Amino acid sequence: MSPPEALQRSDAILDRLLTLHPKLIDLSLDRMHRILAALGHPERALPPVIHIAGTNGKGSVAAMLRAGLEAAGEQVHVYTSPHLVRFHERIRLAGALIDEGALSALLEECEAANGGAPITYFEITTAAALLAFSRTPADYLILETGLGGRLDATNVVETPAMTVITTISLDHQQYLGETLGEIAGEKAGILKRGAPCVVGPQTDEAMDAIERRADALGAELITYGRDWQSWEEHGRLIFQDNGGLMDLGPPALAGRHQYLNAGVAIAALKRLGCDDEACAAGPALAQWPGRLQRLRGGMLADCAPEGADIILDGGHNEAAGKALADYLATATELSGHPVYLVCGMLKTKNAADFFAPFDGVARRVYTVPIPDAEASFSADELANLARSAGLYAEACQNVADAVYAIGASAEPGARIVICGSLYLVGATLREYGPTPG
Repeated sequence: MSPPEALQRSDAILDRLLTLHPKLIDLSLDRMHRILAALGHPERALPPVIHIAGTNGKGSVAAMLRAGLEAAGEQVHVYTSPHLVRFHERIRLAGALIDEGALSALLEECEAANGGAPITYFEITTAAALLAFSRTPADYLILETGLGGRLDATNVVETPAMTVITTISLDHQQYLGETLGEIAGEKAGILKRGAPCVVGPQTDEAMDAIERRADALGAELITYGRDWQSWEEHGRLIFQDNGGLMDLGPPALAGRHQYLNAGVAIAALKRLGCDDEACAAGPALAQWPGRLQRLRGGMLADCAPEGADIILDGGHNEAAGKALADYLATATELSGHPVYLVCGMLKTKNAADFFAPFDGVARRVYTVPIPDAEASFSADELANLARSAGLYAEACQNVADAVYAIGASAEPGARIVICGSLYLVGATLREYGPTPG
């Protein structure tokens, strides 16, 4: 079977799986328990699990944990979502992305075990991932929640080795609750008795909800500000806990927020027993496509102003907008080059709140629809929301047209940021950039 034909096989199966439930999201664990029982309970045959929940930073922390554990000589499985270009990115088996033959066979096995019963796309594909992880030896499984925690499809592991909760902010309120306390309570649903939990920086409201859940279970919390802290100092990453202070080079992932994510990862690696070398390697070696990722060469670079810096970032909520705007403001102050946003967003997100931090940072916003996303704002709708946040905005048909418009008017060295949704970043990478690996 040639590679193109093989890729079509898994795509066809995934398309069928989308039809098994009328809703894309329907939070419940009943369907997961049913299909896992039919598959022989693969969730009970996993390597030690590090279960991660949170609003922002889950993927970055997962990447740092993987890099640190692999530096320590461990074999590591990783499950993340969503993917950018190919579904295969979600399932990493002992260091390598799952191959097409294995993925197709697993999906067909899960489809047969499900027997046509209602089940969401994320649930049945998570079951396939757990089946893969149960059959391939590894030392650890880094398991990222899809949405929330308590009723997330990944929350079927009864005895994880560790849980991690990254910073919680407002997102997915229609599923998780309207307040930070309610959302944090849902995400704290991954806590388990006997499993330590590393907790990143939180508001008081979110921390109160996490502590209530931990107290009810008797779960140990290793919290930012009390048990550990991390910060940037003269471009260095500083981490401190009861064991002392570590003075490290900057994280490989760009942005000031990554110094805090690095602290979460280091605290977790230390609790797992990793030495200082492995703890340092996690932030230093981590790679995570679609987060302040630079696009090198290709058609978009040809359309852009000479010497332009093209950046892809999939952040899509208010907290992510603040982090991105902070990074761009600092970069602009250092370089003097203006910032242009090319933005597409889903209607489930609060676009006005995302745009607000860019007032005074972005010279202009070019809005685009997200290809093949029914829930995408139209370019005109999104442009109006950007204008309501005080930004100058212009609607375009697609990313290439937006970059061409920037290239026609901007001076050399402009910074072009394609942002607002991981789905837009993925579509851009599929059309113009390298496939994540």
